Amino acid sequence: MTPTTETREMKKAIEGLRKRAAAEGLLDVAYATADSPFGTLLLAKTPQGLVRIGLPGEDAEALLIELAGRISPRVVEAPTGLDEERRELDDYFAGRRHAFELPIDWQLSHGFHLRARQEIAAIPYGQTRTYTDLAREAGNERAVRAAGSACSRNPIPLVVPCHRVLRSDGSLGGYAGGLAMKEKLLQMERDS
Repeated sequence: MTPTTETREMKKAIEGLRKRAAAEGLLDVAYATADSPFGTLLLAKTPQGLVRIGLPGEDAEALLIELAGRISPRVVEAPTGLDEERRELDDYFAGRRHAFELPIDWQLSHGFHLRARQEIAAIPYGQTRTYTDLAREAGNERAVRAAGSACSRNPIPLVVPCHRVLRSDGSLGGYAGGLAMKEKLLQMERDS
């Protein structure tokens, strides 16, 4: 066998194992990488939906270990299993998609953080809210710091667009991907 044929056969065997694991209910978390204008993203989903997006600069191995500990040790790379997620993100970065249609698995969010992140997911494309607005919409207007924490620890950035949440004075605040990424995302949405 040539190296190219051997590689093709190995990929085919791995994909067969992934499909078999999924069919037998053994695939709890599937993951793959995706290119973005900011660098490589790590995408992870469960049978319920997208559960985690790792931004460029995040430690992918640590993220996978965290998923194994918090969700299930059955974390399997499944490049074709996240094609729809990749396609929607590509469309978003190209300015062709203004709303994601992906199912979301909220299991990494609880209590106030869950309510806040669901409110973040409802912020329309090209619009922003303040941390104070977010706290109020999530049910506790005095929980401004907790609203900031819900953003900073958001497990599904981009799809749950925490980059659309700003300080009350209109300044950026923080962003897990860095302020330059947050500014570029907001500018991209303003220009589309």
